[in-house]
Amino acid sequence: MISINKFITSTLISGALALSFASASVAADADHKEKWAKFKIQFLIWTAEGVPFFAPALEGAKDAAAQQGVNIDIQYGGSNVANQNTIHETAIASGVNGILTTIWDDEGFDGVLCKAKEKGIAVMAYNIDDSKGAPGTCRMAFMGQNFVDTGYALGQRMIKDHGLKKGDLIFTPVEFPNAVYAQLRHAGVKKAMDEIGATTEILGTDTDSANALNLMTQYLVGHPKTKAVIGLGLTPTSQAVRAIKDAGLSIPAGGYDVSPEVIADIKSGALTATVDQQPYSQGFYAVTQMALYLKYGLYPSEMATGGLGLIDKTNTDKAEVWAGKTR
Repeated sequence: MISINKFITSTLISGALALSFASASVAADADHKEKWAKFKIQFLIWTAEGVPFFAPALEGAKDAAAQQGVNIDIQYGGSNVANQNTIHETAIASGVNGILTTIWDDEGFDGVLCKAKEKGIAVMAYNIDDSKGAPGTCRMAFMGQNFVDTGYALGQRMIKDHGLKKGDLIFTPVEFPNAVYAQLRHAGVKKAMDEIGATTEILGTDTDSANALNLMTQYLVGHPKTKAVIGLGLTPTSQAVRAIKDAGLSIPAGGYDVSPEVIADIKSGALTATVDQQPYSQGFYAVTQMALYLKYGLYPSEMATGGLGLIDKTNTDKAEVWAGKTR
């Protein structure tokens, strides 16, 4: 049996070692603070400025930059391939050390990202990856969610809770139908629906909430036999309950992502569940891993943020407090 004195001594030694390592780390940071502050990291948000979904991702990126002592240059691609490529080309020409980007088009960014790699610029992806993963383009690692798996999990939940069956039509609106995230999420939902013989139909809504509500309402009015709505992005998910009501229907809805409106709809029972991909983690770990690579040469890891987690009436507490901030 270990004596009390030996236990206390061991604990004190362990604590002292931990403090010494921490002190060494802090000292190393202090010694290189000016050097690391000069690292130039481009953090690109692929949509226009002000899209609510990316507010938590921005918070995560800024928190990580402050913690790591590096600087990030935040840019917006405007959901336009050519514009995003121009932004990356400008970054390459200006001599950035790293590019953090979203690969929402499988073919659109291969040239510029591989050019960056050839020039020794670190390239990592977050939020959306090439559908082929690392073999698809010149990126080192990806921090984001598996959209096929989450789409399948959400589809199964809607089937289980609402008795969806063979022949049912499921409406799956999404901001940008041709984007990688939309195709992969739809593939997951469709896989679940194919198993029971139900069908799905996509409609593009863009990111303007009022326009999305109008388009979704019109669709439902024109397709009154629709049995459920599954939003494949935050904009259509946040408008699904109202669109159903405005169309005069009484059908279930589920979707993707988190906002105060989405949480309120879940708490009221009007929305079954939403997929939580945790964009704060995507922004935070993307910048953190870029900083660790640039500072110490630590190769970045693949990270699956959010897992297969769904938010429903049983677990809205923290999501409600932090919706739009870190959730």
